[in-house]
Amino acid sequence: MPLPNESVGAACAHVLNCADPYKKVMAARQTARAWAKGRLDHRFDVAMPDRPARPGKPELLPPNQMPRRGKMGSDRARAAMLHALAHIEFVAIDLAFDLIGRFGGDFPRAFTEDWMRVGAEEAMHFALLDRRLRQLGSFYGALPAHDGLWQAATETAHDAMARLAVVPMVLEARALDITPATVERFTQAGDELSARMLRRIMADEIRHVAAGTAWFNHAANRVGLDPANSYQILVKRHFRGALKPPFNDSARRQAGLTLEYYAALAQ
Repeated sequence: MPLPNESVGAACAHVLNCADPYKKVMAARQTARAWAKGRLDHRFDVAMPDRPARPGKPELLPPNQMPRRGKMGSDRARAAMLHALAHIEFVAIDLAFDLIGRFGGDFPRAFTEDWMRVGAEEAMHFALLDRRLRQLGSFYGALPAHDGLWQAATETAHDAMARLAVVPMVLEARALDITPATVERFTQAGDELSARMLRRIMADEIRHVAAGTAWFNHAANRVGLDPANSYQILVKRHFRGALKPPFNDSARRQAGLTLEYYAALAQ
């Protein structure tokens, strides 16, 4: 638990340095709670690790070596999908707290406020998905996972605008595109419990993309840059992939990520 008057930077580094998933979830929740109660000083005096601590499982593979999950009709296939989503949420905990600890000193206090909330929600999402995995007879770490998400963090570790462009405004925005179809697949498989869980998570993710977009615009505007044009430049420079339709334009628009940002990048 963070100590009174501990710095935000130290508390964020502690979250990243927790390898055990359940300790990381607890550290994320305690850090967000300590911030909300005014127990953390708005100081960034501790360097973030280049790479967060990770548990022994899941085995991390390159994305192109991940096994196929199969059709959604079986418990095994649905567990494999939920495991992949749980891993995304697990890494998202670190992404949120790394964003605060690495770049929070460059922004107003409201930046830390927003991303503490995001980090706590990512921890809650992971806990929900892990619980559902256990209900299906599995658990987080039972299957391999890919390491592409943290590669995006490494690529943007030097630049707050690049981090905001690539992580919330590309990677999390992509979740807005694909989640409705995933929900439908769970519904068709008769797994309404998982479908309802994913709808709840998506509602939170819209707010996460909105926070990323708002703070990206803040960073661009304060140095006199056009936000949409800057976004396109940074995505081309730092994102190792393509922005492929279909896009969930409605959910993206709710998050402030309008077509002017991403239409020119679509492939």
